[in-house]
Amino acid sequence: MLDLTIVIINYNTSNYTIKCIESIFEHTSKNLNYNIKIVDNHSKKEDVNKLESYINELNNPKISFLKNHINVGFGGGNMIGCQFSDATYYAFVNNDSLLLNDCFSIIINEMKENEEYGICGPQSYKENGKLLPTLDHFSSPMKELFGRYFLESLNPNKYPNRKVEYTAPKRGQFVSGSFMVVKSEDFWNVGGFDTNIFLYQEETDLCLRLAKIKKYAYLIPEAKFIHFHGASTPKSIEIKTELKVSLLYVIRKHYGYINYRIILLFLQVKYFLKSIRKPEYWYLFKILFRGGRLTDSLKHKQNNK
Repeated sequence: MLDLTIVIINYNTSNYTIKCIESIFEHTSKNLNYNIKIVDNHSKKEDVNKLESYINELNNPKISFLKNHINVGFGGGNMIGCQFSDATYYAFVNNDSLLLNDCFSIIINEMKENEEYGICGPQSYKENGKLLPTLDHFSSPMKELFGRYFLESLNPNKYPNRKVEYTAPKRGQFVSGSFMVVKSEDFWNVGGFDTNIFLYQEETDLCLRLAKIKKYAYLIPEAKFIHFHGASTPKSIEIKTELKVSLLYVIRKHYGYINYRIILLFLQVKYFLKSIRKPEYWYLFKILFRGGRLTDSLKHKQNNK
């Protein structure tokens, strides 16, 4: 049985994927029995060909390449990557990540020693060496209405300061989806990723469900990596809209209809006012005015050509 399956999704960013693979091979201990599943989410032909050629030239039995005929999103792509794995642990790693040390061995050793460690992430840094928060607080009505700083001031034990560079493992509510390690048994016990979510909020949804079985999110600061934040998903008004669609889905799923309506109204007012000053936000407001439904997700606005 494998110790670990590492799943990496590629979407039109093969250069990042190749560098990520190289950093894994460079820093991961030979004592760790692992494989890598690369899942392409229907990238452009030239990007797929470049990545496929690289993998073929490697000719390494540890790595396999899966090609989707449609973009199934973050959760969907990761589910495809891990569903046929018999590994004890899964790692879901953004392709715009570079390991700085043997992250997987460090994290797995910590998880073996601590039963309540349900899902763990290494300390993240920007490419310039500055700290990038790994821990965060659940997407909740309180967080959306009052913000992170209010929650951290209100209850610092429950809501630890996410901008502190910790030196020992630290429990939070969820770890960044850019780099997550989870025990496969726990992952399947809660149903894996919710593939209704196309992009964003997958990690908070997963960690909410893991917390219900007393498996919690931890930062393991000894493990370190660089995250080229946002490189795998360029910013646009459509992407910002997708974030709100996913947020509203998670709020309704975990906090109920009334809280969903409260946050929806809050966002409608916020982005109506914002669209007056910045007309590009009119698109986002229109989606929110319709209820921010999953049918407005980018998942339903693509083809397989």
